[in-house]
Amino acid sequence: MTEAKKQGPFGLNPIRIMILGMGLLVVLISIGIIMGGPGSYQALKEASNAAKEPTAEQLEANQPAANQ
Repeated sequence: MTEAKKQGPFGLNPIRIMILGMGLLVVLISIGIIMGGPGSYQALKEASNAAKEPTAEQLEANQPAANQ
């Protein structure tokens, strides 16, 4: 008679590992949604690039007034 090895209540088995993996996936998706997703990242990148170049108002303020 072979005795079956008893697992504790917190032992990992394939089903629990799959559930943990699915939970991790949900957490990663939630973090991505909270941070705004890829569209928000693209807008941030474009705004960063636009901030490196002076605006028309800044160019006018830096040039001396030729018509005065």
